[in-house]
Amino acid sequence: MKLQTRFIPFIALAILALIFAMWAGLIRLGWLLPSIPNLALAHGPLMICGFLGVLIPLERAVAIRQKWMFFVPLFSGLGWVSLFFAPFLSGILFTLGSLGTLAILGVMVKREPHSHTVTMAFGALAWVIGNILWMIGFPIFQIVFWWMSFLILTIGGERLELNRVLRPAPRQILVFGIFASMLFVGTLLATFNLNWGARLSGLAMLTLAFWFVKNDLSTRNIRHPNPLTRYIAICLFSGFIWLGIGGLVHLYFGALYAGPLYDAALHTVFVGFIISMIFGHAPIIFPAILGAPVNFSRAFYGHLVLLHLSLILRITGDLTNLVAVRKWGGLLNEVAIVLFLGMTIYSILKGKK
Repeated sequence: MKLQTRFIPFIALAILALIFAMWAGLIRLGWLLPSIPNLALAHGPLMICGFLGVLIPLERAVAIRQKWMFFVPLFSGLGWVSLFFAPFLSGILFTLGSLGTLAILGVMVKREPHSHTVTMAFGALAWVIGNILWMIGFPIFQIVFWWMSFLILTIGGERLELNRVLRPAPRQILVFGIFASMLFVGTLLATFNLNWGARLSGLAMLTLAFWFVKNDLSTRNIRHPNPLTRYIAICLFSGFIWLGIGGLVHLYFGALYAGPLYDAALHTVFVGFIISMIFGHAPIIFPAILGAPVNFSRAFYGHLVLLHLSLILRITGDLTNLVAVRKWGGLLNEVAIVLFLGMTIYSILKGKK
């Protein structure tokens, strides 16, 4: 397979956003590091709108191959770059990126009007609404539910699509739709009543996690003879567990605005669930974008195990208010992500050879 170098600038934009987001995350955890204006406050937007806001529409654009679609990840990439010197312009660019993503999903729904594309379209709509609310001044602790729904529904739609090989019964799809709708309604409610919205969203996350554990292909593939398939399944299954834990935290505590419990509520989902999904889907997504296979090895389990152990450490520090434990857990979270990036790049280059 020939390496598709023309897409590397987009991936570089996404990875740079991830690096700045992790840098900002360490500062927010209390590590004394050099900083630039607006960096600490930009942690969430950099991770969600910068990093994932480039990669998700890029994957769609590569698959559909309509030229206008490649402007969508570019908007998100330029959005995070402008975040440091022109925050309002950044909000406009992120909103354009999310609107473009919604337009891409509109094309997908028109071509294939099924439950998985509709679910992903509602995820893109959640991103649009969250970006607009952020641009007009809503606080992060309130609009973060829109960004969370964007990622959960996007991943949920992708898993629903891949699970078609299992031929799920119409009743299973209906139940998934009810849980996904509950998440969207909970997110909407959080805009007006943060406490009840957080609890309903938490209940939706918990029920979605149960649905995935019971019905997702990964549950069957944990014992698959193919090493890569088994690794992907373990990544996804562990992510579903963290989604359920995140749902429990939101359901129990309700409205959170800052502090250790807020850190636990967000990072059980954004690190435990989302990053586990990225670890699991990367061996599929990067070859699709770059046209080069991932040369899998058991060393991949190193960053996966480190991610989960360090997240347990971090959440323990959050729940016990042990600052040093939380700081080291957060630092090791990022070490796991850096190891993942290094292993993925190395394995692609090795696979190309």
